[in-house]
Amino acid sequence: MTDPPHSQSPSTPGRATALFVGAFAPGSHGTRGISEDLALRLATYGWNILLTSRRTSRFTRLMDMMGTCWRERRRYEVAAVDVYSGSAFVWAEAVCRLLRVLGKPYSLTLHGGNLPTFACARSKRVSNLLASAAVVTAPSRYLQEQMRPYRENIRLVPNGIDIGRYPFQLRRGAPARIMWLRAFHDTYHPELAIQVLARLASEFPDVRLTMIGPDKRDGSRERTEAEAQRLGIADRLTITGSVPKAEVSEKLGAADIFLNTSRTDNTPVSVIEAMARGLCVVSTNVGGIPYLLQDEHNALLVPAGDDSTMAAAVRRILTRPDLAEKLSSNARRDAEQFDWSCVLPRWNSLLRPIAQPGQLIPPPGHTEEQSNSREFQAADRTVKS
Repeated sequence: MTDPPHSQSPSTPGRATALFVGAFAPGSHGTRGISEDLALRLATYGWNILLTSRRTSRFTRLMDMMGTCWRERRRYEVAAVDVYSGSAFVWAEAVCRLLRVLGKPYSLTLHGGNLPTFACARSKRVSNLLASAAVVTAPSRYLQEQMRPYRENIRLVPNGIDIGRYPFQLRRGAPARIMWLRAFHDTYHPELAIQVLARLASEFPDVRLTMIGPDKRDGSRERTEAEAQRLGIADRLTITGSVPKAEVSEKLGAADIFLNTSRTDNTPVSVIEAMARGLCVVSTNVGGIPYLLQDEHNALLVPAGDDSTMAAAVRRILTRPDLAEKLSSNARRDAEQFDWSCVLPRWNSLLRPIAQPGQLIPPPGHTEEQSNSREFQAADRTVKS
């Protein structure tokens, strides 16, 4: 049995309808991922929007996606399908196969820092899937470049944020309030944040760490809590679950330093949100991170898994107000280039011609070159340096 499709906008005759296919959070969780946020905002451009799926189990999610694609086939003109590595790639293949049977055009959006590694071992499958889409997008230069062997004309469309929801506050080092905001999963190595906290505790008596994010149930949260107990800093640690999207800005505003401890990564929205709020970012230098962050400009970058070097980077920020101010102000300036006002027109110009045959999809230079000069100035500086 499938869920009814979740509609983000009332169905209006004469308006194009897009079906967004991905793993969306259950409505009761109060959270909203980047694809759902995009869908909600596209409704303001005159789109009717359908979503699938909010099911949590992998099997029922796939069944719900397939069922919705079939059952609602007369309601939508175009589908937008998220593509991740692992088992999520399988459901993307299955959904797209059904869409082709139905004669429905679709776009693919690439996600996840691990997708290039996954694709290396499955090059033919990945190439076939990407070739079948009307358009393929990537949210970062990292994924665009790494996935180019499987399809040449991948469009760069960054993840967006509503910059107005993230009031800027210039940071000047102390107090030592640290934030970690990712999912509790081995990919994001949450235990590393605990080890960094332990190294700072003796030197900075007031240092505190808040960790926010859903538990992906791979044992990472339990290992994180056990590590805090083992190192004797549990009293300095606050762990919460997911928070509604509307509360993220407020939570970030209560901190001064943002730790990103991932083992592999793409262009995380949580990091962009932290930049927008003016937090000083310390991140592992993995995957797409150096395409987003420039060391000593808008963040401090350290090797993956190195708690000593990451703690030293935090120490520099806490003891050097001039460095904290520079990182904070540059981070905000670079984050402003990801505002939805820059991103939404590009999505609309890509999806509209697919949904309404006869219109031409703008060539890459028409939409991308103009906005690349804004959205990815920071990334360009990093690549050229």
